[in-house]
Amino acid sequence: MRQIFRIVFLLIILTLLLTGAGYLIKSFSGIDLILKDIIILSSLFSLISIITLTIFFRGRTREPDSQTMHTLVSISLKFLLDMVLALIWLIISKKTSLTSVFLFFVIYLTLTLFTLFVILKTLKNSTL
Repeated sequence: MRQIFRIVFLLIILTLLLTGAGYLIKSFSGIDLILKDIIILSSLFSLISIITLTIFFRGRTREPDSQTMHTLVSISLKFLLDMVLALIWLIISKKTSLTSVFLFFVIYLTLTLFTLFVILKTLKNSTL
């Protein structure tokens, strides 16, 4: 349980770094970034990552068959929630400018890689 709090803390720091980087890019370049969009996307992707990691770490305390199922469910749920967010963000909200699409995929890639690295590191360090 302590490990999930450490991961959530690192995820909050990463979200703040993404927001700060977006602010710096907006202020020092001519790119038309909306800071509100960066905050919303970072927060939603962080929430999806927290849900994914909570399910994964919950499964780590179970028997081996259940551990595998929890891992598969967490990764599948992350994929589905990311797709729903993409549908809402890109199609329903009509955020289809090049800047908005690029912003979406940069934040998606950053937080997905963070989640996958945490899961892979945990699986690598676990005993068989």
